[in-house]
Amino acid sequence: MRRNQYSVTKSFTSTAVGMAIDQGLLTLQDKVIDYFRKDIPENLPKLQLQRLKKLTIEDLLTMSAGYGEANLMDDRRSLKNKNWIQVALSTPLIFEAKKQFTYTNCTSYLAGVIVEKVTGCSLIDYLMPRLFEPLGIQRPGYELCPLGHVFGGSDLMLAANELSKFGQLYLQKGEYNGKQLISKEWVEQATKKQIDTANASLDNSFGYGYFFWRGSHNSYRASGMLGQTCIILEDKNAVIAVNSNEKNSQAIKDCIWENIYPNL
Repeated sequence: MRRNQYSVTKSFTSTAVGMAIDQGLLTLQDKVIDYFRKDIPENLPKLQLQRLKKLTIEDLLTMSAGYGEANLMDDRRSLKNKNWIQVALSTPLIFEAKKQFTYTNCTSYLAGVIVEKVTGCSLIDYLMPRLFEPLGIQRPGYELCPLGHVFGGSDLMLAANELSKFGQLYLQKGEYNGKQLISKEWVEQATKKQIDTANASLDNSFGYGYFFWRGSHNSYRASGMLGQTCIILEDKNAVIAVNSNEKNSQAIKDCIWENIYPNL
């Protein structure tokens, strides 16, 4: 049964960025604003524009763009402005880039749109022949913004066995069924700790990569808000995929570490 993966979607967006980098279509140090010159809202505050000009794709991937703790993109269905690109660009950057980890959908949405701009197709169309089809995954469901861009921060629809294939790809350093779908270098960069997280509780204290969480037991994971999770355990050569609808998602992680992990 397919379920909404919520923020697990971000790790698929990260994968698309990595594939575009492997193709030479963009780099981590590209300035975000260069992809949105025609989308910049008029009359932006001077400080906002200054900070946008310094923002890189890597800052998006590490959630260190400078956004505040809560912003409009995280309650996107109530937005009056249907141009979500303008919403993301005009949402105040409270901090300089790279200064603080702040979890938000703005970053993954912009990253996904950038992939669409450099590839000339939708995020899903880009991933179909490069990721989903080689993994044996039929076209997933997904959300579109009012502008027609795939929303790269949430709402990808997948089943648990499909999610496990994604984890297996990363466990095998980007190789699946004898084919290198994404470079080993990207897998290693995307899944290692790139920044400390603001929330130092539980698994989150282990840091964040490029839209991947670091976790205990030398693990990393793609993670959604209702317990959807794909945990890659390199030390155990194992993947644990869960497709749930549980508000207490920490209870699921506790169960994994207490009951499943010791028996691997």
